[in-house]
Amino acid sequence: MLSQRTRQRMADRLRQSGICDERVLSAMSQIPRHLFVDEALASRAYDDVSLPIGHGQTISQPFTVARMTELLITGRKPGRILEIGTGCGYQSAVLLKTGAEVYSIERIAPLLDQARRNLRSAQLIHVRLVHGDGHFGLPEAAPFDGIIMTCAASFIPEPLLEQLAEHGRMIMPLGEHEQHLLLLEKTPDGIQQTRLDPVKFVPLLPGRA
Repeated sequence: MLSQRTRQRMADRLRQSGICDERVLSAMSQIPRHLFVDEALASRAYDDVSLPIGHGQTISQPFTVARMTELLITGRKPGRILEIGTGCGYQSAVLLKTGAEVYSIERIAPLLDQARRNLRSAQLIHVRLVHGDGHFGLPEAAPFDGIIMTCAASFIPEPLLEQLAEHGRMIMPLGEHEQHLLLLEKTPDGIQQTRLDPVKFVPLLPGRA
């Protein structure tokens, strides 16, 4: 159930579902997703479902992880990426495997510790993990070529747009009861917005816990 063959089958399903970026597919086929979920749920780790990871949070379904990663990096080098909502660390792992330089913010301290352990188990340690409020981003490490938010905001946080590099992209779930993916691109003429797939994410909350 937890073999390389199982991961490859998951990647093959993602390809059939429309994921085209070979870097994303390769990352998803290499990363042992079962290391990022509770041992009791390991047998479901490669199903296309979201799973609970504790503290009221979830790991997104593989298709959503692949889709958001592809939207962020397709047609370009990943560069420096800021993730809002580390969770269990799986999205960080996928970004790392595509060649990105990853900074990730998590507001829940025990979850950040869990992510650190998970990434270490997967032998992926070159991510900068920060305990903080994602609304404010990480100005000391800006600008970012990409920003990815793994929790749903009711508005677009202005500090994140300010920390986005020229021609940078930001992908985020937007909305409360009804949510959709929003792709933002910073151009010389301003921010271009593209409304995409309907999604369901846990909310972006303020402060640290």
